[in-house]
Amino acid sequence: MKPKPFLPEVFKTDERFVRDRTTGLVWHRTPYRVLYADTDRSQVVYHSNYLRYFEVGRTSLMRDLAYPYREIEESGYVYPIYDLGLSFYQPLIYDDVMHIHTRPVNLERVRLQFDYVITHADAGHLVCTGFTKHCAANAAGRPVAVDPKTIRLWQTFPDPV
Repeated sequence: MKPKPFLPEVFKTDERFVRDRTTGLVWHRTPYRVLYADTDRSQVVYHSNYLRYFEVGRTSLMRDLAYPYREIEESGYVYPIYDLGLSFYQPLIYDDVMHIHTRPVNLERVRLQFDYVITHADAGHLVCTGFTKHCAANAAGRPVAVDPKTIRLWQTFPDPV
C-alpha cells in the first residue's frame, strides 16, 4: 500500500522541528548518515538497524528537550519497549543521509508511544515508518506511573497550533 506523502517544512525557524504539510503534525528531526557497518551483503541497510535509527531519533528528541535518558535513569525510571512496528518503503544504502523524524504520541498512566518517519535527506522520499511502545518501570523492573517530567514533555511538545 502506498503511504501518504510526508512533506516536512521547518517549524518556527528551529531546524530541529518540522511540520508535515500533509497532516499538520510537528516532528523532531535528526540527521544521520548510514555507516558501512549498517549495510548487508546486498549493500542496503539491514532491516534491524532501523530500530537503532529509531533510538537515535528518540534519544535526540529527549536530549533536545532537556531530558536525556541518562537523567531519566538517574531519576529511577526506565522505559523498556514492549511493542514495535515498522513499514518499509524504499531502502537506504551506505553513506546516504537520512532524516529521522520522531514524535511523542500516546501517553497513558504507565505506557507511552513514539512514532517515527525516516526520509532520505537529499531525495526526500519516504524510507520507512514505525512506532515503539514503552512501559514505565522502576529500577527493579516493576511497572510504575510515567514520571512527571516525561508527562510535561508530552504536554509541551511543539504542536501544530
